[in-house]
Amino acid sequence: MDRLLKNPANFAALSPVGFLQRAAAVYADRTSVIYGSTRFTWRKTYERCRCLASGLLSHLHVAKNDVVSVLAPNVPAMYELHFGVPMAGAVLNTINTRLDARNVATILRHSEAKVLFFDYQFAALVVDALQILKQDGQDNPPHAPPMVVIIYDPGAHPSVTSHLLGVLEYEELIAGADPPLRFRSWRTSGTPSLSTTLPAPRLRQKAWSTATEARTSAP
Repeated sequence: MDRLLKNPANFAALSPVGFLQRAAAVYADRTSVIYGSTRFTWRKTYERCRCLASGLLSHLHVAKNDVVSVLAPNVPAMYELHFGVPMAGAVLNTINTRLDARNVATILRHSEAKVLFFDYQFAALVVDALQILKQDGQDNPPHAPPMVVIIYDPGAHPSVTSHLLGVLEYEELIAGADPPLRFRSWRTSGTPSLSTTLPAPRLRQKAWSTATEARTSAP
C-alpha cells in the first residue's frame, strides 16, 4: 500500500474550497449566510468568493504564499475570506480581535502580511498598529506595511475611513472584480489567530513559524 501512487481513484485533497464548490452546485439556491438583513445563497457566496480571489490577484497583486491578514469578528466577509484567500493561493492569517496594537503590529511584521482586511470597528486599533510598524521599522529589518482593506457592516457610516488615506473598501473590491470562469488549482493554507497570553518574543516566534509552515506546506 505504501507504494501505491496517488490518483483520482484513491486520493482527493481535503479543501474547504472543494466544499464550497460542491455546495454551490448542489444547493445553489439554499441559504448560505444570514447576518442581520443580509442573506446570501450558496451560488452567491461562491460568486463573491471568486470575485474576492480575483480582486486579490488582479487589484492587490497577491502572489502564491503571500500572507493575507484579517482582523474582524464573525461577519460575512470573514467567512468569504476563508474561501477567497486560498482560492488565490495565499495564506490566511486571522488575528485575535482582543489583541492590543503592539501585538497586532508584531503579528503583521513577523508574518510579513501583504494585505490586512479589518472590520470598521477596529479602525483605531489598526491605525495604532500601523503607526507602531512605521516607528519600529527604524530599528528592525524593513518590511513594507500591508495594504489595508476596510470591511463595513450594511448601513455603517463610512466616516471612519477619514483616519486612513487610500483605504479600499471590501465591497468595492468585490464589485470591481469579475470571477474567473475556473480556477485550475486550489491551494489551502492558513495561520491561526494567536493568544493574548503569549509574551512578545513568543508571539513573534509563533507568528513567524506558523506563516513559514503554511507557506512550505502549500502545494
